[in-house]
Amino acid sequence: MSQHQPFVRTRRSLLAAGGAWTVLAALRPDRALAQATAGLRIGIIGAGRIGGTIGGLWVKAGHPVMLSSRHPDELKDLVASLGPLASAGTVAQAIAFGDALFIAVPYGALPQIGRDHGAALQGKILLDACNAVASRDGAVADEVEQEGIGVVSQKYLANARLVRAFNTMSYAIFAREAHRPAPRLAIPIAGDDPEAVRVAAGLVRDAGFDPVVVGKLADARRFQRGAAGYGQAVSAAELRQKLSLAP
Repeated sequence: MSQHQPFVRTRRSLLAAGGAWTVLAALRPDRALAQATAGLRIGIIGAGRIGGTIGGLWVKAGHPVMLSSRHPDELKDLVASLGPLASAGTVAQAIAFGDALFIAVPYGALPQIGRDHGAALQGKILLDACNAVASRDGAVADEVEQEGIGVVSQKYLANARLVRAFNTMSYAIFAREAHRPAPRLAIPIAGDDPEAVRVAAGLVRDAGFDPVVVGKLADARRFQRGAAGYGQAVSAAELRQKLSLAP
């Protein structure tokens, strides 16, 4: 199987329902998004606390998930705890596996990941949860302050269909608040590709949260580290109000 076939399969699966899916989306948008993302294969780049937590929530929602690190053997216990839908592999294997991808690594690693795996990322929907920290990530954190994190992430992961998501809170909050009684915890997202944003929104719901589309990648700076939308453990309605978004 070529590295592009998983994306082709995903795109076909998302579009195959055609007009019927459009009607369903108009009548029952939550149900339509759930069907669009049901059983989607997800590759996790970086199986630390955020990657492991969000990956585990997707496994519980019925998604096959491959967690990856530079030392996949160290993930055996985590994979075993998540059950048969979870597996471990290298970064290259996770990218090839995933119809959609999730990245949660130190921000300074993004340029190297883009160089090493740029071709394999071509056309892949990629949810980016990485945060830039000046003391850890150096010059690339300065770029984020000047240009905004969504723009900088897309620059280094240029071939991916990038959506910023799951970067605003700690893994402990995600683990504790997933699938809480309504109103659910809001997760701000932003992206330039409308289809990628729709898939990301469905995956946010599958993980047990409410997505709030803030705008394009340039608007992701509104919820990057230190911004008004960062660290807001609130409902979707409250987040929209804080960010002056339409209800």
